Amino acid sequence: MLPNLSPLALKERASLVFLERGQLDVLDGAFVLVDATGVRTHIPVGGVACILLEPGIRVSHAAVALAARAGTLLTWVGEAGVRLYASGQPGGARSDKLLYQAALALDEVARTKVVRKMFAIRFGEEPPSRRSVDQLRGIEGTRVREMYKLLARQYRVTWSGRKYDPREWGSGDMPNRCLSAATACLHGLCEAAILAAGYAPAIGFLHTGKPRSFVYDIADLYKFDTVVPVAFRIAGQDAGEPERAVRQACRDRFRETKFLKRIIPEIEEVLAAGDLPVPKAPSEAVGPAFEDAEGLGDDGHRG
Repeated sequence: MLPNLSPLALKERASLVFLERGQLDVLDGAFVLVDATGVRTHIPVGGVACILLEPGIRVSHAAVALAARAGTLLTWVGEAGVRLYASGQPGGARSDKLLYQAALALDEVARTKVVRKMFAIRFGEEPPSRRSVDQLRGIEGTRVREMYKLLARQYRVTWSGRKYDPREWGSGDMPNRCLSAATACLHGLCEAAILAAGYAPAIGFLHTGKPRSFVYDIADLYKFDTVVPVAFRIAGQDAGEPERAVRQACRDRFRETKFLKRIIPEIEEVLAAGDLPVPKAPSEAVGPAFEDAEGLGDDGHRG
């Protein structure tokens, strides 16, 4: 008898794959991309954290169902990932963690503690004391602009600021296009990790009001350690396909830094800084009729 299959933990997976121009399907038991000539490219769906689907992709019901069972996030994105249209892996697998995250976001003291922890992780130092979230946001913005300028000088890139129109991909200059492609990779991975950990992408602390507010919060912790230097390096080169070069370089950077092993523990560390207990279920609440078997995946994987 073969053992029951369970999703791989996020830290054991490859980071991400971009797919374009083909039919994504399950054929002969394999998760494959079929091009216009009928050539099949096997995609190891259970071993990838996030699959980003660009224009020209069609997806079958069987492929979406298999990706969901494998705990692999599918995201439908625009050219080079500059726009997100939809995500294919629902959240909400752990109600206790969702309530915990919401409690932290709704408590002003706890929320400030979480934001301060994010600041400390991102910049490697404790933030100034007695500062509000708005004040910390202002300090962060100033530092980020200076870091962009520093990297632009380091890689000899002409830089006039972070300016781009998400509705018009070609409107941005080369550095901004490379940055958009790079952050798309990072956002996809961070959303996959948040869902795998059992939390909600929409409940943010520094960012609010967007479907991926918490994704932006977590991605900002790693942006300048991972994808931003990659984007400036590629922008400073004469790459024939800069967006493709950025994706490949980001993929290699995630693998070299063992990024997936860090992200879920640090999400837990950030939230723990709020000093609130995980809410317990009410005594009169009805528990599950059948206990799920212990799986190999993360808390948020439905299996």
